[in-house]
Amino acid sequence: MNATPTHRSTCRLCDSTRVEIVVELAPIPLAEKYVTADQLSAEPELYPIDLYMCRNCGHVQILDVIDPDYLWKDYTYQSGQTKDIVDHFESIADKVVSRFQPKPGGLVVDIGSNDGSLLRPFQSRGLRVLGIDPAREIALKATASGIETLPELMTFERAQQIRKERGPASIVTAFNVFAHADDMAGMAESVREMLASNGVFVFEVRYLLDIIDHMLLGNIVHEHLCHHSVKPLVKFLKRHGLELIDVERVGIERGLVVTVQKAGGPYPVAPSVGQMLALETQRQLDQPQTLRAFSTRLRVLKRQAQTLIADWKQQGKTVAGYGAARSGPTLIAQLGLEGAIQYVLDDDPQKVGKYTPGHHIPVVAAAELDKRMPDYTILLAWTHAERIIADHRDYLERGGHFVNCCPEIQIVSATGRMASTHAA
Repeated sequence: MNATPTHRSTCRLCDSTRVEIVVELAPIPLAEKYVTADQLSAEPELYPIDLYMCRNCGHVQILDVIDPDYLWKDYTYQSGQTKDIVDHFESIADKVVSRFQPKPGGLVVDIGSNDGSLLRPFQSRGLRVLGIDPAREIALKATASGIETLPELMTFERAQQIRKERGPASIVTAFNVFAHADDMAGMAESVREMLASNGVFVFEVRYLLDIIDHMLLGNIVHEHLCHHSVKPLVKFLKRHGLELIDVERVGIERGLVVTVQKAGGPYPVAPSVGQMLALETQRQLDQPQTLRAFSTRLRVLKRQAQTLIADWKQQGKTVAGYGAARSGPTLIAQLGLEGAIQYVLDDDPQKVGKYTPGHHIPVVAAAELDKRMPDYTILLAWTHAERIIADHRDYLERGGHFVNCCPEIQIVSATGRMASTHAA
């Protein structure tokens, strides 16, 4: 088992060979592979993460694929650590159960279930639940907590076994994992196999338009093989006997919540689907020039970041990063921050005391922020920027600054926020 990527030559949604590179990015390390002090002598391993567009269906994707067994083996992130996500999952479960009224004891299967945070509210509403997740340690902990979880990747054979042993699923979910499979056709076929005739598949993915509009660089990691939009998804699902019936844009992590049924199912297609398709046509989301404009903006952002770094260095300022998050290596590599950040602050005990993958920046406890008082703290955990800032008003009041890098470089001080290419 190793991380050597394989490069596919076809679109993973429609199998077309008409794929072309639209955003060239600096190679990055695998985001969750934190290292110990005795591993620092090893040469950092960086892997390509360029974005390609299919000219047949418009799907945007990464074509350099890391072995999923290696990618997920030591995965540490747990959904339950983030209150906003737990609250979001509670809301999703409430909406789905209220709208589709599954019978008591109906089966809910969550693909990529992590620590069971999404299944728990379904279970509390009287439904049977089953999780599937290849992160073995997390899966075992979820099972021990009362959410049965199979420690493996989703396969069609497993889907057949689930249906045979447990009956058809009233609800199948895949939150922030439907972009993770290289074999998207196999994933779709597995979902269709498990679904009851009146069942629904509900999944959440990051939205390509939001990535472009808000410069969400942190979304571009090796786990996210697909950067979804509605138009390619409609075509893809139809190919596999599924029908997209509703889509909702959600604020948390800038995503889409998509609802799907078997083709010919009982539910009407909501107006939101047509509205989203019209928006994507208007914004030319399936055209290469749209992604190339994003690439140009990224180059400008990097130049601005480099100006800041040069100013900080000249003034002798200290610089930290906040959040040993999946988004960190991408932000560091694409903006050239590896020479500026002296340490990364985080609360995760599995990461504190280790070093960031690839760039080998030490990770220290978040409590060190008020002790060390870095002049500038770059927010690497971009999705939690507002909470981090709110939780550390004392740091700002004592003269510290937070720096948010997307969609523009913004310096936050006790007196307010300022978009700037120069140090405050």
